Amino acid sequence: MKLQSEAFNVTASARLACEFDDNAVVQDVVGPQSRNLQRLERRLGVTLDLHGNIVAIEGPVDAAQKAQAALMNLYKRAAAGNAVDEGDVDAAARLSAEKDDGNDLTLRTRKKHIAPRTPGQAEYFRALNDNQLVFALGPAGTGKTYLAVAKAVALKIAGQVDRIILSRPAVEAGERLGFLPGDMKEKVDPYLRPLYDALFDMLPGDQVARNLESGDIEVAPLAFMRGRTLSNAFVILDEAQNTTPVQMKMFLTRLGEGSRMVVTGDLSQVDLPAGARSGLDDALHVLRNVRGVGLVTFTAADVVRHDLVTRIVKAYDAQDTEKRKPR
Repeated sequence: MKLQSEAFNVTASARLACEFDDNAVVQDVVGPQSRNLQRLERRLGVTLDLHGNIVAIEGPVDAAQKAQAALMNLYKRAAAGNAVDEGDVDAAARLSAEKDDGNDLTLRTRKKHIAPRTPGQAEYFRALNDNQLVFALGPAGTGKTYLAVAKAVALKIAGQVDRIILSRPAVEAGERLGFLPGDMKEKVDPYLRPLYDALFDMLPGDQVARNLESGDIEVAPLAFMRGRTLSNAFVILDEAQNTTPVQMKMFLTRLGEGSRMVVTGDLSQVDLPAGARSGLDDALHVLRNVRGVGLVTFTAADVVRHDLVTRIVKAYDAQDTEKRKPR
């Protein structure tokens, strides 16, 4: 793979090129009828032309350099035998400004390999690598819970943890579940369904079932964490904005030898009674200077769902900003 450049006005535009080694892989990169190139053109504001195994790039210097980096990223993905779809093109465009530190951030699970799709996700992957406890904040669709489950599964497959424990506060039922119909599993499963969905996306169904039966994977409401010490486990608390400070302290002090914790939440979506302080907000204040605690804050720019979801999140963010302005 070779890179070529010819800047004909550094402040205005440049002509760059990517020359790839394998023509078959290049076809996977550009997509049917060059759809991937067209999508990259629209996202970055450049012109891309395919000539054999060379993609010529023309546009503003910064945009052209980003397109070159994005094409290199997509080529590496395709050369490794992975499919390249529209989401991958969008991810490559978002990550094109990221400096490559040479570290592979890909998480490998039984059903798929998962790589960061935004700069915020890349920061999250690094935080998960470097800290025993990580707080991940941000709106829906940023991958904060999904990627935490992927990290847990990857570490269990690698033998670095023995168990995965996934938990959420069942705020809608006030954690007083007795009045709901069915046995305990039937009572709590509706609150924990997003965690099950993530597991089934990364492991074959029979493996999920066996691990749940053996206790190597446990999905439980937060109330079930009391009185336990969780050793050699990857523990995830989802929807943590709906904990009280007492519940959050209880959860965090379950951390045992050889374990890791991830706490995810969105402070704009608190379902606690009016006037009650979120345990997530409280913990961020109490632990702000504690060594070994990582914090990643996602924004609407990290939403990787449908483009309309990104626009919806931005619209709500703008409204919240307007409400906070002094009158």
